[in-house]
Amino acid sequence: MSAQGEGAGELPAVERNVAREAARWLLRLSSGRATDADVHACDQWRASKAEHEHAWQRAQRVNARFGLIPSALGMATLNRPEFKSRRAALKTLVALVVAGPVGWAAWRADPLDWSADYRSAAGERRTVALADGSTLHLNTASAVDVLFDDATRLLRLRSGEIAVHAVADPAAHPRPFVVRTRLGDIEAQPSRFCVRQDGAHCQVSVQEGRVRVSSGAQPGSYIDLAVGEQSSLTAEGAGPAAPADPHAGDWMRGVLYASELRLDHFAAELARYRQGIVRCDPEIAHLRISGAFQLHDTDAVLAALPATLPVQVRYRTPYWVTIAPRAAAA
Repeated sequence: MSAQGEGAGELPAVERNVAREAARWLLRLSSGRATDADVHACDQWRASKAEHEHAWQRAQRVNARFGLIPSALGMATLNRPEFKSRRAALKTLVALVVAGPVGWAAWRADPLDWSADYRSAAGERRTVALADGSTLHLNTASAVDVLFDDATRLLRLRSGEIAVHAVADPAAHPRPFVVRTRLGDIEAQPSRFCVRQDGAHCQVSVQEGRVRVSSGAQPGSYIDLAVGEQSSLTAEGAGPAAPADPHAGDWMRGVLYASELRLDHFAAELARYRQGIVRCDPEIAHLRISGAFQLHDTDAVLAALPATLPVQVRYRTPYWVTIAPRAAAA
């Protein structure tokens, strides 16, 4: 059956379990070791339901576009640098089959995050119960790997922002609880803390308990943080302990808090929770804004700005918004 285009009409969504089956069939048939029986079984699976055939066609299209599974190599070794295992390639393929064409551009922008164990889309917040009883919260556009073994309970923050409630290890031989960022590690006692990784900067704030922050730039050095304290990690090392922002975890309640925040910085923060671009005209970037803003409807937040500031909000498209100076009266 020939592949159909996905641009003209609205095609049905693909359920994750069906996408996973299609991806596994594609891996098997691309391995170079598939038998005639495998091919026949795949054909039967595709013919059994229309959604199976749709998932198969989409999996083939994704693979043709992004080359996730090289021909005759799929089940043996995937040696492209962004895929360290077949498991990562399978997870990425499944995610893209489910996401459909709308999500493919986002994957191309940052392919590594799509193979993370847990990820959140722009504007999405997720809560994950971990195997040891700890809890992981993901803020908008975040990606995390969970790597628990006999020696360590490790979370690897690939991008974005998380809040962690780390509990005492129930294992017979307690393992340290560590959050690893690009700039250093946070080792936690039973505690609640937030970590935001943004480019060359990482912010750690503690809401309960204690954590130890160690810098990748300064091996052997560390900063201990108690409740109500925060520190920053940069390429130069860990900054000193300072009073924590009391609103660091407001995003878990769906709130963006601003206190005399520059308007361009506010626009950048709001943009984290939307698909597309929010631009602030340089002429009004210096204006200040305060308040608690509900993140579940960022369009409503934008619509309210002209009531408090001399600005207007222009939509070039639903995904391209500019906050501009208010037009002068005629």
